[in-house]
Amino acid sequence: MRIRTIIVEDEPLARERLRNLLGGDPEVEVVAECGDGRSAVAAVQEHRPDLLFLDIQLPERNGFEVLADLGEFRPPAIIFVTAYDRFAVKAFEVHAIDYLMKPFDIDRFEQALARAKAQLQPREVATSAAAPTASHEQRIEELINSLRPAEPAGPKRISFKSSGKLIFLKTDEIDCVEAADNYIDIRAAGQVHRVRETLGSFETKLPNTNFLRISRSAVVNLDRIKELEPCPYGEYKVILQDGTQLTLTRSYRDALPKLKGLAK
Repeated sequence: MRIRTIIVEDEPLARERLRNLLGGDPEVEVVAECGDGRSAVAAVQEHRPDLLFLDIQLPERNGFEVLADLGEFRPPAIIFVTAYDRFAVKAFEVHAIDYLMKPFDIDRFEQALARAKAQLQPREVATSAAAPTASHEQRIEELINSLRPAEPAGPKRISFKSSGKLIFLKTDEIDCVEAADNYIDIRAAGQVHRVRETLGSFETKLPNTNFLRISRSAVVNLDRIKELEPCPYGEYKVILQDGTQLTLTRSYRDALPKLKGLAK
């Protein structure tokens, strides 16, 4: 019997990558793909999958809200996929099988899929397996250990094409990155470089020790923040050293403690 699987991911390239990785496994059948939380709830209720790959930051509803809206049925195996480690422990608190941090490699993906397969085995088969699956508490401990920050590396250089030129920048030169339709604007050293790339894709190239997502359309260099100003409805104005103003939206208020920690 094949493992009926649904992919929920709002970025088309990330969704395609998951589909391709799963397509090489004869035990897996992808029965639906969704790009937002509302359609994810409907697809899970319709198909009642065995396995759910679930992004957390989604339009309409986030991944945790999707699970809350499913009612009595919840897929027996859930793997969260996201670029934000701040959701990790909460993911296991809702009994996820695993948590894939973008960008993940094939080995890490296969490890998560193997864990899901073990969870989905009949009880008598699972109990006789040679390698027992980790307990819920063990998975949380493993996750916390994996998220401990590594020793900071030196300035990292990245390259990208802008206005027909190949631009090289050190990441610590970047002030912020903003989404602009199908492009992103990279602000650095008083210049703005427009690049045809998604914000989510470019964010994976930036060191998470220095850069923080503060809205669906903006990533900021923590070292460039000058002021943080409260706004109505739980939002905050983030003012950079060059005067650029960004907004920390309510959906990303989990970033607030890290921003306020800059003053310590």
